[in-house]
This record gives sequence, structure tokens and C-alpha cells, in this order.
Amino acid sequence: MSALDLVPRPGRAPYGRMILAHARFELGQLLGNGEQLLLTLVIPTVLLILLTEVDVVDLGPGPRVRFLLPGVLALAVMSTAFTSLAIATGFERRYGVLKRLGATPLPRAGLMAGKGASALACEVLQVVLLVGVALVLGWRPVGAASWAAATGLLLLGTAAFAGLGLLMAGTLRAEATLAAANLVYLLLLLAGGIVVPVSRFPSGARGTLGWLPSTALADGLRAAFAGAAVPARCVVVLLVWGLVSGLAAARWFRWE
Repeated sequence: MSALDLVPRPGRAPYGRMILAHARFELGQLLGNGEQLLLTLVIPTVLLILLTEVDVVDLGPGPRVRFLLPGVLALAVMSTAFTSLAIATGFERRYGVLKRLGATPLPRAGLMAGKGASALACEVLQVVLLVGVALVLGWRPVGAASWAAATGLLLLGTAAFAGLGLLMAGTLRAEATLAAANLVYLLLLLAGGIVVPVSRFPSGARGTLGWLPSTALADGLRAAFAGAAVPARCVVVLLVWGLVSGLAAARWFRWE
């Protein structure tokens, strides 16, 4: 019988395992925080139900839920990958959590990848919940091709908003991040094509609003769920926002 080998083997874990472990940690923190759950799950669900049942905004012909579901899904991505991520990361940076993580083998790219993966896992829960509520409200799903297009758009939207959130959290003070993230959240909710059609705004503002990531994501999802081709503009806008914000966050993100 061979003796047990108890010789220590120092060294960092494989890169993928580090990211997965950090993603699990981040997801546990998110799901265990009541305020974050309010932002990521409760508010989008309440908005979907309320705006479907109450004629507050003229959404044009057809069932209201058909227009609202894509917009609320875009709001869910924004609340998780941008607002929640930015605020949580900003205060982790303020209280020295990121400084301690910086002393571990987890690199900056691994930290960002783990946070992005946890946001994606939370978004799966959001999509399941919101689609279930929409089905109860009378929405009917479309074909598999439309779901494939919608999934691609949600991934692009997550990358764009996560890059913006990490850039904000890694460069601003925690209090400034808190204020700015909530302000951007409200502005995009009202003017980002989520619950109010861009066509309701003055003609001079429509072109500018069309380049917002929230508008691109919501419009792309509406086209996908309608069984139509996703406009190239939506894909290009999300790709540009994701690439620019991701590179900027990787370049200027500070651990403390």
C-alpha cells in the first residue's frame, strides 16, 4: 500500500477554474442581496405587469405585451450587467475587497470575466421569469430562429452594459458610481426605447437615441420576436459599445 503524498503543490488553479469559482461567488452575493434582487428581478417584473395592464403610454396597435417584453428584457440586462454590477463593484473597490483580490492569482481579466459570467447566470433567471409572466399576460413565443437571434442580442447587450458598468466602477468613487449608475438607469428607462417607443420623441432626437445600447437591444429583440430580420444597426451599435467599453475598462480599471 503506497503512502499518501502530502507534499504541498503551490501554484494557481487553471484560468477557467478561477473564473468559474469567482462567478459562483459573485452570483451568490447577488442572489443573497435583497436590494440587488429588487433591482434585477422585482422592478422589471412589476413594470411588465403594470404597463401591460394599465394604458399609461400609447404603444401602438397590437397587444401591449408584445412591445413591452423585449424592452423589459433589455431593462433586465441593463439592471444586472450595468447598474447592479457597477454599484456592487464600486463599493467592493472602496472597502478594499478588490485590493485583496488583486493580491491573489486572479488577474484583472479574470475578475471581469467572473463578474460577467455571474451576470449572465442571473439573466437566465430573469428571462425565465419575465417570459413566464409574459405568457400569462397573453404573449406567445416565436420560432427557434428568433430565439437564437434574441440570445445573440442578449449576449451582445450584456457585454456592452457590463463593460460600461466595470468602467464606471473602476474609475469613479463608489458614491459617484452609485449616483451615476442610478441616473443612467432612469434616463435609459425613460428615453432608451425600453417602455416608450423612440417614435414618440421629437424627430431631431430619434437619431441620437437610436445609438444608445438600450435602444439597440430593445429594437433588436422586438424584431427577433416578431420573426423579422434583426436590423444591422442594432448589432453594430451593441458591438461598438461592447468593444469600446470593454477595452476601456481593461485599460483603466483600478483595483483601489
